Amino acid sequence: MGSAQTDRSTHSGSAPPGERCQIDGAWKVTESRAGLGWYNVDPVSGSILIGSSNLRRGLSPLQTELEALIWAMHSMLAHDKRRINFQTDCAQLVKMVSKPAEWPAFAILLEEVEKYRGMFQEFSLTHIPRTKNTKADKLARSARAQPHDVYYINSVPPAPLPGPA
Repeated sequence: MGSAQTDRSTHSGSAPPGERCQIDGAWKVTESRAGLGWYNVDPVSGSILIGSSNLRRGLSPLQTELEALIWAMHSMLAHDKRRINFQTDCAQLVKMVSKPAEWPAFAILLEEVEKYRGMFQEFSLTHIPRTKNTKADKLARSARAQPHDVYYINSVPPAPLPGPA
């Protein structure tokens, strides 16, 4: 691995410069599915990568936010992106990842975060205002609303999917 320093911070406030991946989860108690969305941008190259997926609704919105982070981390690693500032509008998620021992109900998922976190050369998780996270939010909400399974990763937004006939 060499002597590269690994930055694995979690914090609220302004995001560090560099490549970022905004994440969001969409959860409603009245719907059977939850949605996950992430929006990755490299400010140097201008390249964009997006992800939108749905899954069976979990127990809470916070679980969905955590699932969105895990999927985004896995996706960034699969695309060999190892220096990422993840950004979320969920302050509780930032707290959870920074102090996982205080969240025993989420231990299995937080262990997965830690496993992936160790694979990054630089990792940070930053809280951002909801108004700055609209792209990931739209991706998550649109996936949640679909009556069928959605798993989408691409550099262009998905075409609007037809609703039920």
